[in-house]
Amino acid sequence: MTKIQSSLPHHTALSVKSVTLRGILFATLAMCLAVTASNVLVQYPFHWLGLEHILTYGAFIYPFAFLVNDLTNRRFGPQAARRVVYAGFTAGLAVSWWLASPRLAIASCTAFLLAQLLDIAVFTPLRHRSWWQAPLAAAFAGSVLDTLLFFAIAFAPAFSFIDMLTHAPDQSIALHTQMLFVSMPVWLSLAIGDMGIKILFALFMLLPYRLLLGLIMPPAEKEQQAGT
Repeated sequence: MTKIQSSLPHHTALSVKSVTLRGILFATLAMCLAVTASNVLVQYPFHWLGLEHILTYGAFIYPFAFLVNDLTNRRFGPQAARRVVYAGFTAGLAVSWWLASPRLAIASCTAFLLAQLLDIAVFTPLRHRSWWQAPLAAAFAGSVLDTLLFFAIAFAPAFSFIDMLTHAPDQSIALHTQMLFVSMPVWLSLAIGDMGIKILFALFMLLPYRLLLGLIMPPAEKEQQAGT
C-alpha cells in the first residue's frame, strides 16, 4: 500500500488513506458488534428440536467475526486484520466481564483471541489463491480452536480453579449426557454441537464473503482477476 501511494498524486494518496481508514473503522465496529452479541447469546441454550444440550444461540452469531476478519485481511492485509481482532478482543473482554463471570470472560476472550489470530495465520498464505480456499480453511481451523478452548475453560471441571481464584461460584458442568450412544460430559457435547454449527455456517458464509469481496476489492485487483 505504501509503495502504491508514493507513486500517486498527493490528493489521490490522501483519498486512498481515507478509504482505508474508513474501511478499517467499519470492520472494527462490525467485529465489536459480532463479539458482543456472541458473548451474550452463548449463555442461552437453543431450546428447539431437543438441541439445548448441544447448541447455544451464540453459535449462530460468532461466524460473522470470522467473516469480518477474513474480509479485512483480504482487503487491507494481516496487520489491519490483527488490529481489528485486538479491538474485538477488548470489546469482548469488557462486555464479558460486565455481563458474565470472570471465568466466562477469560474463556471467551482467550478463545476469541487465539482463534482469530489462527484464522489470520491460515488465511494469509492462501489469500491470493481461489477465493474460497482461504476463508474456508481459516474459518474451519479457527472455529475448532475457539470452540474447544471456550467450552473447556468455561465449563470443564479441570478449570474450576479460575472460579476459586476469583471467588466466584463453581461454574463447572460435571454432568454427563448421551450423544450418538456415547456418554460424554455435557460441556463437551455443547462444544461438539457448537462446533458443528460454526463449521456449517463457515460454508454458508462463503456466499456473503464472495459478494462483499466484489464490493470492497480495489478496482485494479478486480481488473486483474477478470483478466485471469
